[in-house]
Amino acid sequence: MSFDLLGLPDSLLKAVKEQGYTEPSPIQAQAIPAILEGKDVMAAAQTGTGKTAGFTLPLLTLLEKGNRPKPNQVRALVLTPTRELAAQVHASVATYGKNMPLRSAVVFGGVKINPQMQILRQGVDVLVATPGRLIDLYNQNAVSFKQLEVLILDEADRMLDMGFIHDIKRILAVLPKQRQNLLFSATFSPDIRRLAKGLVNNPVEISVSPRNTTAENVTQTVYEVDKTKKSIVLSTLIKQNDWQQVLVFVKTKHGANRLVKSLEGRGITAAAIHGNKSQAARTRALAGFKEGQVRALVATDIAARGIDIDQLPQVVNFDLPHVSEDYVHRIGRTGRAGNEGQALSLVCNEEFKLLKDIEKLIKKVIPRKILAGFEPGEPLSPSVLDGRDPKPQKPKKPHSDHRDGQRSAANTAANKKHRSARSNFVSGK
Repeated sequence: MSFDLLGLPDSLLKAVKEQGYTEPSPIQAQAIPAILEGKDVMAAAQTGTGKTAGFTLPLLTLLEKGNRPKPNQVRALVLTPTRELAAQVHASVATYGKNMPLRSAVVFGGVKINPQMQILRQGVDVLVATPGRLIDLYNQNAVSFKQLEVLILDEADRMLDMGFIHDIKRILAVLPKQRQNLLFSATFSPDIRRLAKGLVNNPVEISVSPRNTTAENVTQTVYEVDKTKKSIVLSTLIKQNDWQQVLVFVKTKHGANRLVKSLEGRGITAAAIHGNKSQAARTRALAGFKEGQVRALVATDIAARGIDIDQLPQVVNFDLPHVSEDYVHRIGRTGRAGNEGQALSLVCNEEFKLLKDIEKLIKKVIPRKILAGFEPGEPLSPSVLDGRDPKPQKPKKPHSDHRDGQRSAANTAANKKHRSARSNFVSGK
C-alpha cells in the first residue's frame, strides 16, 4: 500500500516523501483511515512502530479544513507522560505540518511557564502537553478547550505507571463531551481498559504486534559478569567493537551518574538522562547523542521512554529491569524499520531471577557469552524455560481475633490520609 491511497492531502504527502517514507507501517495503514472517518481509536503499539505519524498525519488532515483557533483555545490536545516524548511528538507535528497553515505548541514542566503562556495567547491547532504543566496553565486561564475537537493519549500505560490517573481524570472533566478520542498504549492491560471505558466511544481496536514480543531482527545476548566488573566490561565492549552510539539502561539515577563518570574516565564520551536532570540538560544530552558527540547515553527507564532514534545499533542493559515488560520496551529501541540491532545485557549472579522472568515472558532463552579476561566468580545457573502457568494460590483463612479489627482501623486511617494527600497534590495545594 502507498501513502497516496490513504486520503491524505498533497501538502502532507509531500512532507512524508521528503522524510523518505513511501509505504505506511501496519499501524499507520489501520489507524489513518479510522481516524479520518472520525472514529475513536484504541491502539496497542510500542515505540518504533510508526504510531506517532499514525495519529499525526490524519490529525493534521482533519484540522486543515476547520475554523482557526481563537486566543488561548486549542483544537487538538496530545497528552504524553514525559517531556522527551512531548518534544518528539511536537517535532513530528511540525515536520509533517510544515506545508499547512496550522499552529502547534508543546508545553511541559521544568522550564519557565511565561513563554508557554504567550504562545497560547495566539491560539493553537495542536497542543502537545504533559499533564502537570497543562493543569498549571489551565489554572492560570492560559488555555481553554471550548474549541477542542480531538484528544489523544499517547503511551497511556506509562501515564498510569507514573501516577497520572488523577491528573488525566481532572483534565477530562474540563473537556467538551463531543470530541474524537484516540488512545495509544503498549498493551491493553486491565487498567488501560478501565481507563478506556470512560474515554473512548465504540472504538476501533488496533493491535499491530503481539503482547510482549521482541523484534526478530534484534540479536539478544547475555554477558555473564560479576557485579563489580560491569563498568569495565561495558567500556571494553564499546572499545573492542568500536561502538559509536550505544544506549545504556540503568535502574537508578545515581547509578546513571556513576556510570557516566566511569565511562568518561576511560575515554568514552557519555551523558546521563534521568529525572533529576534539568530539561535543558536532558535536551542537550539527547541532542549530543543523536549528533554523534556522545557515544554512550545512560538512561533510566522513565527518562528514556519515548526516545526515538533512527537506526540505533546497540542497546545495553547495564542493570536488568525489575519489571520484565520493560526489557521489551528497552530493546525495542534498536532494530527498527527493518534495520539490524543488538541488545546486550550484563547479568550478574544476583540478577538470575530477573533474567529467568524475562526469558519466560519472551518465551526464549537468551544466548550467553563471557568476555575473555572477565570471567565471573559465580557463573549463572543454566536457564530452563517453564511454560506452565502459575498455580492459583489458595485463599488464606480469615483471622478472627481482635488484631484484625485493629489492622482494619489502621488501614482505613492510612487510606484516608493517602487520599487526602493525593487530593491536595492534584489540586495544587
